Parts: sequence; structure tokens; C-alpha cells
Amino acid sequence: MDFINEDIQRYAEAHTTIESDLLKQINRDTHAQVLMPRMLSGHLQGSVLAMISAMIRPKNILEIGTYTGYSALCLAKGLQPGGKLVTIDINEELETRVRQYFASAGLSDIIDYRIGNALDIIPTLTMQFDLVFIDADKENYSRYFDIVLNHVNLNGFILADNVLWSGKVLDAKPDKDTRAIHEFNQKVQLDTRVENVLLPIRDGIMVMRRVG
Repeated sequence: MDFINEDIQRYAEAHTTIESDLLKQINRDTHAQVLMPRMLSGHLQGSVLAMISAMIRPKNILEIGTYTGYSALCLAKGLQPGGKLVTIDINEELETRVRQYFASAGLSDIIDYRIGNALDIIPTLTMQFDLVFIDADKENYSRYFDIVLNHVNLNGFILADNVLWSGKVLDAKPDKDTRAIHEFNQKVQLDTRVENVLLPIRDGIMVMRRVG
């Protein structure tokens, strides 16, 4: 993900509202104690997610890929009173840690944290969502898009992380994950049910609005 100028990155972070104490703790803990800490949304991207959520004011949010809970807490900042955030992750080893973070934030009753395969869980959900954040295994991005779209309200939003994949989407001979990301980006670009813009923030965020 380190393909954006480091000085620009630091400048952007220095001029972004600082993390809460809990988010700082999650950031520190994840880098010190959890495998693949680069998967954490982090300060700048987390702030972008929080800002987008605050602008949308969603009633219900779906997150595919919880990791250590940083992005879920950022997204939850924009929830309407009485709103709900459903977050799904397949890694049960992080469950105790993540539930403790959600409890520390006072959001255990608001965040519905589920362990399992999102492709199996999403079809069982009965609620509609105003905001969806996809940040899980890249090979299934297109499947996640297909399966969530009908769960998104008209004019609702879908965000997908890592859509630049460290710049590897430009590689002439892409690996499997890069190919999956590129195919997802192309799929979104050609789908008339959404309007979309690819934001070159951190590792790339695809923003989609359901219009049909």
C-alpha cells in the first residue's frame, strides 16, 4: 500500500482530526500483536470512512471484513439514533479482542458482530442497508458486490477498499488477487445500477451509489 508519497501521506494525516484514544489503542495493538497489520484502515482512511458515514447518516450499515474493528468504529460514528451496524469476519481468533474494543466504545448493542462466511451470512439478512463497506478477501469482491446490491437501498452507498492494490492494478502480468480486483473495478464501471468514483486514498476506495 506504500505507493503514495510518504511526505504527502504524513501531511494529510497531520491535517486530519486526530484519532480517539480507543482508535489509537487499536492501531497500536494491531501493529504490535496481530498478523498483517497493514490490513488496518488506520488514521486517514478511518477518518474518511467516518466522514462519509456522517454525510450519509445511515440507518443500517453492513461491513464485510471486520479485522480488529477499527473501520467498524469509524463507520458507526455516522449512524442515526437507533441504527445498527452488522460486521462480518471469518477469523474467529480475533473475536474476543474485537468484542472488547466494541464494549470499550459502548457499542456492543449497536454493532452486530458475526463470525462466519459473509457469502453464507448475507443472504440470511432481512434488513436493508444505506451503507456497505467491502474489505475482505479480494478474490470474492465481485461476488460480494452481486450479493449485497439488492440489500442496499436506492441511493444507498457501497464502498470497496484496496481497489488500487498497491498500484498493481496497472501490472501487465497481474497475480490472482490483482486480477480479481481489476475485474471487480471493470464490473462496477460497466454496471448501470450504480454510479461510481474511484478515490486514490491510501490503497484506493471505490465509492458506489445505487441508482437502479
